[in-house]
Amino acid sequence: MVRTPSTMLPLGTPAPAFSLLNVDGRTIEWSDVAGLKGTVVMFICNHCPFVKHVADQLAALGQEYMGRGIGFAAISSNDVSSHPADSPEQMVHEAELRGYPFPYLYDGSQEVAVAYQAACTPDFFVFDAGGRLAYRGQLDDSRPGNGIAVTGADLRVALDALVEGRSPPPAQKPSIGCNIKWKPGLEPQWFGS
Repeated sequence: MVRTPSTMLPLGTPAPAFSLLNVDGRTIEWSDVAGLKGTVVMFICNHCPFVKHVADQLAALGQEYMGRGIGFAAISSNDVSSHPADSPEQMVHEAELRGYPFPYLYDGSQEVAVAYQAACTPDFFVFDAGGRLAYRGQLDDSRPGNGIAVTGADLRVALDALVEGRSPPPAQKPSIGCNIKWKPGLEPQWFGS
């Protein structure tokens, strides 16, 4: 397990489009998940202890905010040849187990992770109603084993701001998690930095 921080993509960056296969077999595009007040795109996977630590909170956040104008999508971009627990078949089981109310999409080419400059799992990107990056960073201060409760506090502040028509505070902490498992030869320039 390599503790990897998010790259902190510049605020204001337009949301990269995507068209990915969901666990239910449908192809989902950005426009299918974009919310009226904002959109959360999170890079997660099945096996990562950092994601397992927060998975129930991710489901709760989706259930709470999807009805308040926030769209959600979770994306798994790990190389399944080296990490078969993250395969699309296993993603189906994970989505059912966790009760994810949002699409859980498979980025087999890893092109979407590269477009978002995603570096770790979990990695969160929140876009405003106009599709511009308004928040990127951690869910909250909890990490496996640090004794801090998982509340989603940092992400909630950002989402509440968007729901209320405000910009999230610009002081944002990077997420920390397992590095995305890149296919050999596809490691982006920021990988390992």
